[in-house]
Amino acid sequence: MNHLFRTLSLCTVFSTSMLITLPASASCLQTEAENNNAETDANGPVCANETVAGDIANRRDTDWYYLDVAGPSQISIALDHSSGDDFDWYFYPASGSYTASATSGNIPETGTANAPAAGRYFIKVTRYSGRGDYQLSTSGYSSGGGDTGGGTGNCGYGDRPAKPGPLSASLLGNANDRCVDTSNGDGGLLLMGGGTDVDAAFVQRVAPKIQGGDIVVLRTSGTDAYNDYLQSLTNADSVETLIVDRRSLADDAYVEWAVKSAEFVWIAGGDQSDYLNQWANTKLAAAIDHVYQKGGVIGGTSAGNAVQSQHIYDPDGIPGVYSEEAVTDLCHAYINLSRDFLSTPLMTGIITDTHFAQRDRMGRLMVFMAQLPSDTVGIGVDEATSIYFDASGLGVVDGDNAVYVLKENASTQRTQAQCGQAVIYQNLQRYRLTRGDTYNLTTGNSSVGTKAIGIDGTKSSFYINQPYN
Repeated sequence: MNHLFRTLSLCTVFSTSMLITLPASASCLQTEAENNNAETDANGPVCANETVAGDIANRRDTDWYYLDVAGPSQISIALDHSSGDDFDWYFYPASGSYTASATSGNIPETGTANAPAAGRYFIKVTRYSGRGDYQLSTSGYSSGGGDTGGGTGNCGYGDRPAKPGPLSASLLGNANDRCVDTSNGDGGLLLMGGGTDVDAAFVQRVAPKIQGGDIVVLRTSGTDAYNDYLQSLTNADSVETLIVDRRSLADDAYVEWAVKSAEFVWIAGGDQSDYLNQWANTKLAAAIDHVYQKGGVIGGTSAGNAVQSQHIYDPDGIPGVYSEEAVTDLCHAYINLSRDFLSTPLMTGIITDTHFAQRDRMGRLMVFMAQLPSDTVGIGVDEATSIYFDASGLGVVDGDNAVYVLKENASTQRTQAQCGQAVIYQNLQRYRLTRGDTYNLTTGNSSVGTKAIGIDGTKSSFYINQPYN
């Protein structure tokens, strides 16, 4: 039965130790907190028109602060201190050397710094001589999204709603919404094959696209282990894991807000049938679509990959089907396909599969395709491997193994494709992509050539041509 018309009543139970309550918004920093002697330990956020009280305790003391800027700004900075001291400030972008400073010996030390784009910036306070208290103040910019100094940072999505009691949520980083301009509509899609995650995909594909924005990780069970991992690879402003294990939470305002305001939504591995049961036709599904539509990135691994495509293998309440089982009957009892969880344009007419060569899923993917229209494209992704598609349809592979793209052409034959009969499916075109190889879903162009493969389910060795080489 299609998931669009049913739900399950069973929910996973989670330890109450995982439940947290998040503030509606992060407070503006008012007082320095040691140890902030390095950029990685910076205090913040420093908000426009707010004063931070700090202290240089000794000659080795250096104090770092961060501020989040909603758009291009000329930032005024003032560092006030007693007449017996000589303190200086330096202004830094997210990476690289300082771009402005005030080191004159004036009291207060004042100046301006250029923030050319929305993002996170840093201020370092040091001593030339003396020690003691100081006051740091800034102005001339919006703090993270439309406010003029309060640091609310809603970026057009309003304030963060109250978290519902049953929701397990774990947030690492800034609770405010960091404003990132993705208005060019150039969305991205990341499909990963399960097993070991592909660091390069997050570093080289996702991080440049989301520009230090916010990440949400979605699951129906599991931990928040992705939080540290993804923040370290992408320099994200925040990573929040949401355990959305029931439909009421998938329709909750907090979940909708967290997802819609994110620049990258990552669906972890798990059970794709559970994802469909709990999330299909909810505000959560619409919010995921919204992230892609506004130019953000969506993606997933294993089950999180499977639900990205229009056609979805959905073994709800039945065993997962093996290739040697699937080829014996087009309508094998262990095959169930659902569709249309998301509406990503690139995924129209696509079905994906994961853990691909490692679990020999080539045969079952071809059987799935034999059930679907002839213009369906199959994408099988190996473990420790990914393919990232930009909005034009151009996909590039990262990782250790391969991605397989299957499609029909004029020579393809569905020789035997009826329920109750073994499947004979000949001359599918197979592209085998490894690191750096490309395939364009829109044009069909690829950096690699094709190989004709097939299946004959009447035979124990059912592959026609070795499909993995």
